[in-house]
Amino acid sequence: MNSELHPLEPFLPGNARILMLGSFPPKRIRWSMEFFYPNLQNDMWRIVGYLATGDKQHFLLPGGRRFDRGRIEAFCRERGIALYDTAVEVVRLKDNASDNFLQVVREVDLAALLARIPACRAIVTTGQKATDTLRALTGCDSPAVGESVAVHYAGRDLRLWRMPSSSRAYPRPVEWKAEFYRRVFAENGII
Repeated sequence: MNSELHPLEPFLPGNARILMLGSFPPKRIRWSMEFFYPNLQNDMWRIVGYLATGDKQHFLLPGGRRFDRGRIEAFCRERGIALYDTAVEVVRLKDNASDNFLQVVREVDLAALLARIPACRAIVTTGQKATDTLRALTGCDSPAVGESVAVHYAGRDLRLWRMPSSSRAYPRPVEWKAEFYRRVFAENGII
């Protein structure tokens, strides 16, 4: 099987206080925009919209068939949210983006990412595969969903937060998932 390289550059605003790490993007055929969490079947931008404005549809373009990359990027820059994934090279064992069928070939260079966002003090993983990959890199304990653990990595003290998957394959309402994100966003001045 052929491996796949990450198709996006890290999104690292200089003021980033949190770094959100997923596992790996879906295939491009599923994208509604050229940015992180591009699949309309993923609730990440509905969760963020709900927390920031009370409206799950806030980051959708009129018609609801595409996310509004411009508004999402502006929000993340303004609020200090960096985005990337824990894997930069994977093999898809099946023709989908399910964490269960992603084999990580090469992990992210976490120290290099953190060096570019010196104000970052929290890392948020958005699923179990991302959490497991990050734990292998840092040697930290596994936090429960919605909780955090202390991590000393690359010369700084951080909190690793484990969030529920934003994928609709994880069948919970946006509002339920958002309550887990609310705490980490509030504690880090995002909302």
